[in-house]
Amino acid sequence: MTECLGKMSLSRNKVEELYQQPLLELIYRAARIHRQHHDPEKIQCSTLLSIKTGACSEDCGYCPQSAHHSTDLEREDLLDIPTVLGAAQEAQKNGADRFCMGAAWRDVPDGPEFDSLLQMVEGVKGLGLETCMTLGMLRPDQAERLKRAGLDYYNHNLDTSREFYSQVVTTRTYDERLNTLAAIRESGMRVCCGGILGMGESEDDRISLLWELARQDPPPESVPINALVPVAGTPMAEASPLRWDELIRAVATARCLMPESVIRLSAGRESMTEEAQAFAFLAGANSIFLGDRLLTTSNPAADEDRTLLTRLGLLAVSERTESR
Repeated sequence: MTECLGKMSLSRNKVEELYQQPLLELIYRAARIHRQHHDPEKIQCSTLLSIKTGACSEDCGYCPQSAHHSTDLEREDLLDIPTVLGAAQEAQKNGADRFCMGAAWRDVPDGPEFDSLLQMVEGVKGLGLETCMTLGMLRPDQAERLKRAGLDYYNHNLDTSREFYSQVVTTRTYDERLNTLAAIRESGMRVCCGGILGMGESEDDRISLLWELARQDPPPESVPINALVPVAGTPMAEASPLRWDELIRAVATARCLMPESVIRLSAGRESMTEEAQAFAFLAGANSIFLGDRLLTTSNPAADEDRTLLTRLGLLAVSERTESR
């Protein structure tokens, strides 16, 4: 098998063949590809803020923000612009060079709230930070307005395979997700799109998800790989923990399939050992989220991340820039 599968030869069978290699061989291949396309000493650091929390009309089985589930999460309306910009400044001070804003909506609303979103993007961009938002489904005209305001990335995950999707979400379809991704791409924004592992899906579902991501044209520039964080009150509260090797296998396969993308080690990192995280970085993950919260779930403390990166000889992109 070649080091990297070309788009013309990207059949699902070849993705399966890649995914099912012995783990250490797969990591070795991924590490070689990673070094051909990225600086292996660099880790890009982001911060993710929930700017509107809870009461979402979607029924995503993993999400405590769904109005369909009984969780302890408190609903919060859209934050005001000064609060968001203050959080962005704090994130920048703590080493983040990318600021992500997430709102629990099924569809992005027009009107005053959308105008506030545009001002948030302009303000965060004015600080010199890369910007990303995840707001639910998006129309082409809305995507164009966000792009004009300066939004760099829009996040809209596929979550899982087409076949398993109805076991996770019933309030929207897989094709609706793909339509939003098409609107983002058409606007000229970069696409942030990944999935969640550990929701009860099969190995075949994980392979299909990776295939679906990689055969987008072009593939997403940003690919978050999440491990489910079970939350009491959601349908997936009792899901079995994801094994560390299953996550590493997905990261390594993603790196082989999407050599130029940023592979983001995202939710669920708090439950990973330092050794597992080191394997993930070796296999091609080159971005993490800083801060003790990812929207509504916990994340490793900033000092723990700094200690780990130092131990591994890795530098945040902002640190590496300052050192030159």
